Amino acid sequence: MDRMIYTALNALTNQRDQRVTQAQNLANQNVPGYRRDLNNDGKAFFADALNTEMVRAFQTETGPAGFSEESGPLQQTGEALDIAVIDDGYFYVRPDGIGDPALSRRGDMRRMADGTLANGAGDMLLDVNMNPIQVPVYREIQITDIGEIWVDPIDADPNEPPLLVGTLASVIPTPDQKLLKGADGQIRSPDGTVPPPNQLAKLSQGVLEGSNVNTVEELVNSIEMQRSFELGIRMVSTASKIDEAGARLLRSPDA
Repeated sequence: MDRMIYTALNALTNQRDQRVTQAQNLANQNVPGYRRDLNNDGKAFFADALNTEMVRAFQTETGPAGFSEESGPLQQTGEALDIAVIDDGYFYVRPDGIGDPALSRRGDMRRMADGTLANGAGDMLLDVNMNPIQVPVYREIQITDIGEIWVDPIDADPNEPPLLVGTLASVIPTPDQKLLKGADGQIRSPDGTVPPPNQLAKLSQGVLEGSNVNTVEELVNSIEMQRSFELGIRMVSTASKIDEAGARLLRSPDA
């Protein structure tokens, strides 16, 4: 009977992890360029006891879960510092300006007080040399589809040509390059590094990519998980009642 109880409790533990992932997705449904976390299904194994495999099976996670690489909806904003990656590809960012380089699709950029470009989360955008991009005060800024940033400095002669101040580093990873989200929520390779830029991603100015979280799908999954949780609780309760009934049958009759 304990097998039935442990099976139900193991299922409830897995559902708890799924609810955490779902809550994370719903909390970030309005974050530009956010990539939806996927559930880690893990694998089943048989526990060993006294050098003998038990008949009770468990399911455990086997490392960090993946994320969905589907593109989010694109919205025309007309803002010069809104940039979106069209189809596949990523920007390079330095989280909080001090962390290790990471990949991102978040393109709601702004010019900081010191002239560096950062996204809405405060992550600095990096150039092809993995350095923060410095942008002077400008009258006009143009960003090409390959990431070149051209500006008309506010103190420059209007007849002077635009000035190239940097190039946004971008990459389209090869199919064999695996990417995961780290503990800080940033996208990197499993070893904590990032692939070198290849400038193959196509960028679009004045466009912002939204999160790829499907709110309706997440809410429907939430209802299904709630029903599964209730079924698991009922299964534990039933197993307890069956166990108690079996114990009463084995009890010695009263004298």
